[in-house]
Amino acid sequence: MTGYDDYLAGEPVIITVALTGGVHGKEANPNLPETPAEVAAAAADAEDAGASIAHLHARKPNGERSFATERFQELTEAVRETTDLVVQHSTGGTGAPLEARRQPLRTDPAPEMASLDMGPLNRYRHLTSENPRAMVDDLYDEMAARGIKPELEAFNDGHVNEVHGLLDRRDLAEPYHTTLIFGGGTLTPARPRNLLNAVRNLPEGATFNTLGFGPHQLPFATLGTILGGHVRVGLEDNVYVERGELAASNAQLVERVAGVARTLGREPATPDEAREVLNL
Repeated sequence: MTGYDDYLAGEPVIITVALTGGVHGKEANPNLPETPAEVAAAAADAEDAGASIAHLHARKPNGERSFATERFQELTEAVRETTDLVVQHSTGGTGAPLEARRQPLRTDPAPEMASLDMGPLNRYRHLTSENPRAMVDDLYDEMAARGIKPELEAFNDGHVNEVHGLLDRRDLAEPYHTTLIFGGGTLTPARPRNLLNAVRNLPEGATFNTLGFGPHQLPFATLGTILGGHVRVGLEDNVYVERGELAASNAQLVERVAGVARTLGREPATPDEAREVLNL
């Protein structure tokens, strides 16, 4: 498992950029990309700033989220034409049936990675993203069949338990790449001690991202870097660069954490270095 020794050794830090998400749009920040061309251009700028993984959500022409394979195909081709980033598709979705959530896995070629939510969480006032174990297993099985590495998204401590459960039920290849997510609601409260506990509770053979929503993005990226982990930033998770100041771009958020990593003695990983670390 990655840890403080990796920080001391100066191991490269993998920066994942979550470019657009599937919830808010340009009403939250006019600089948020939505079309394949906008996302591809944002991805190229983020790669130049130090990102090595692009976490992708597809959208319909009206800006709403889409699970359709053809939308992900168009989006993935645009990103691959302009970058060498590791392509990671999102399979998360509130209220979406299993068959819809399979669709992002069926592009040709398949994405190198895909997110896999590890359990239920509340969304908005009347909605819950259920993610029962049967769905998690089904999505994992399709990823395994297509050679896609899962990115295990743990929104709270119970989801860290579910990572261990998935390892009991399925034969995952190391490293088990987990994203530890902090914020409000169902998420683990954004307190530094909670990150330390979550890292301590990960299985041997795990690597981890730190993801802090909103104002927690920068401090948790910094903590994750010091703990030898990796980081995720982007306009999906945080539309501001400073309190009350909208971010100009995804690249601005990547550049900021890349600078923090370099100050702390870790260089941002190139896409090929990320592939090597994650055994893609």
